[in-house]
Formats: sequence, structure tokens, C-alpha cells
Amino acid sequence: ISADGFIVTNNHVIEHSDNVEVTTDDGKTYKAKIVGADPRTDIALLKVDGRNDFPFVKLSDTAPRVGDWVLAVGNPFGLGGTVTAGIVSARGRDIGAGPYDDFIQIDAAVNRGNSGGPSFDVHGNVIGVNTAIFSPSGGSVGIGFAISAETIRNVVNQLKESGTVVRGWIGVQIQPVTPDIADSLGLKQARGALVAEVQPNSPASKTGLQSGDVIVTVNGQQVADARDLSRKIGSMHPGTKVDLGVLRKGAEQTMSLTLGELPSQREASRSGRFERGERGAPRQDEPRLGLSLAPADQVAGTSGGGVVITGVDPSGPAADLGLRTGDIILEVGGKEVSDPADVRNALNTARSEGKRTVLMRLKSGEGTRFVAVPIARG
Repeated sequence: ISADGFIVTNNHVIEHSDNVEVTTDDGKTYKAKIVGADPRTDIALLKVDGRNDFPFVKLSDTAPRVGDWVLAVGNPFGLGGTVTAGIVSARGRDIGAGPYDDFIQIDAAVNRGNSGGPSFDVHGNVIGVNTAIFSPSGGSVGIGFAISAETIRNVVNQLKESGTVVRGWIGVQIQPVTPDIADSLGLKQARGALVAEVQPNSPASKTGLQSGDVIVTVNGQQVADARDLSRKIGSMHPGTKVDLGVLRKGAEQTMSLTLGELPSQREASRSGRFERGERGAPRQDEPRLGLSLAPADQVAGTSGGGVVITGVDPSGPAADLGLRTGDIILEVGGKEVSDPADVRNALNTARSEGKRTVLMRLKSGEGTRFVAVPIARG
């Protein structure tokens, strides 16, 4: 990307490497040093010394349109420099690779070995870096993904300056607002990011954000979903003051906070696990959900409050929602629970209020999340 030898590739291409070498098209090999890498966007920046006249390419200043032609360059299966052609199939793809997914989808043939190669527009500008494929067979099926030039530019500038990428952080675990969750919260639209858990001593906790809040705007800009919130906050620098539009119990309010710095490694809360049918664990059948429950303080391997799921009927509604043995129910309908009777009473209360679903807050090995549980009608 520059005449003095800066090179962009994927983090997964050079990850865990002790030594990196770059071979150019004329067959010469150069030793390269890793300037920095950003696993969250899968971008790495390398530097080759000894020359100031390397041929280089330019990152595009404009976003591609769906339908634009694209040329993908790479080294598929180790064959050497290879060019394939196609079009931009979609933009803004979230493939579950990370919290800042914003991939360009292309249908030019991309295979193993294309990672880190550029995708060009017809003017010779780089619109993205080839990163991933969707492939049931392991080969190209015409669905490839490239990191956008805009993301590359932002990350590379920070890696050049400090070798790391610094992002804003508010300190909440979030999840999407599904239609069922929106119905449980009394929202007219399934939009925004639902706060599942607030981390202690974070900007969010100091500002008063709570589990169950829905963040719908950042500095007046609408938040489409949880991923959109992550991207908006992550694009800002620590120390930036932001105004969050928050829905709490149906009423919108504005909360101001100063962003912290995203930790280099996030610690997910972990709960003790145990096997189904552990001896001594009291069981309380909940036939409407297909659950067996027990107070957390009576089940070995768990700590804190809540109600532990000790069994899940595979044919029941709870299994369809992804509830698992060992998950801990913390709240039902916004009320904390400590024994199976609390769960049953909360469900009955929601049913008597005419609600179709009730929001259940769970803690599992993956952290804390909300699940909208449909209420069976008797």
C-alpha cells in the first residue's frame, strides 16, 4: 500500500508467526516485520525495509455499489498469483466473525490461499481485502467476503501510529432485539441493542445503564441493531463524550457518558457446570416450558443467586429456544428469581397481564443474555 514497503494482509495469515517473508512477483524474497495486528477485524500490517520504490496499490476512496465489477487477486491453493472476476453481491454482511463485521460480499472465485489478497474495482483501486468464504464443500461456491477499504484505512492508520487499535468502550454485553423480545418489552419495533449485562466499574455502570435497557440512538443517530452499536462505539476514541438514547420500561431517556478504552481481552463470566441428574439436586417440573429447575444455592458447582436449569425436555419449547442444562435463570419479566416458585409466579403474572411472551434473563458459559419465552395458554 506504499512505496516504502507497508503491506496489508489478514491477521489469520500471520498469526503465531515467528518469522515472516514476502516474495514479490519478480521472485525476490524479503524479510518483513509485523508492525501490528487487529484480530477483531482480522487485519495485519507488515513492513519490508531496504527499498523505497515498491509498486503499490491505492485504497478506494468510495464504497462500491452492489453490481459493480470486481477482480479478486490471491494465491489459491499455493498456485501463485491468480486473478478471478465477478461482481459485488452485497454490502454490510455480518458473518459472525467478530463484533465489527462489515464485509463486502463478492462472487468472484475465492478459495483457500486467497486470504489477504486485494479485490480491485475496474479503476484499479482496492475496495477490500479477501478474508473469508462460505463453502459447504471447502471450495468456491461464489460467496466470498472482503474487508472494506474504509475499515482497512482506519485500522492501518492506527497500526502505523502505535501498533495497536484503540476503540471506545461503554462496558455492556449486548444482544439483538428480536420481534419476540420487542413484544416482551412493549416496543413497537424490533430495533436497537438490548443490554444483557453491565460490567462493574465501566462507563455504563457509572452512568446508570441497567440490564434490560435498549440503546436506540448514539449522538442522535439511530442504532439499527447490536452490531451497529458495536461499530458506532468502536469507531470512537476513548475519552469521547456520547449521548445514548435509552428505552427503559417503555420510556425513552438520554444518558451521557465518557467512553473508556476497550480492553485487549474481554473476560466472559463463567458459571460452574454439572451433569444432568446430579445427585442431591432438587427438581421442580415446569411442564409448560419443559424445564426442571432448582435453586442455585442448592446445586453443586454454581455460585450466586438465581434458579438453575437441571433438565430440558428436548421436545419442549425451552429446548427450541436454546435453553440448556446448567443455564441459570436470573430474572423473569424483570423480576429476580431465587427458586422455581418465583419462575412459575412470574410466568403466571405475565400471562394474567395478557402478554404473549415474557423476557427471561439467563447466565451461561457464554455470558448473560435475554430470551423471549412464549407463554402457553391454558
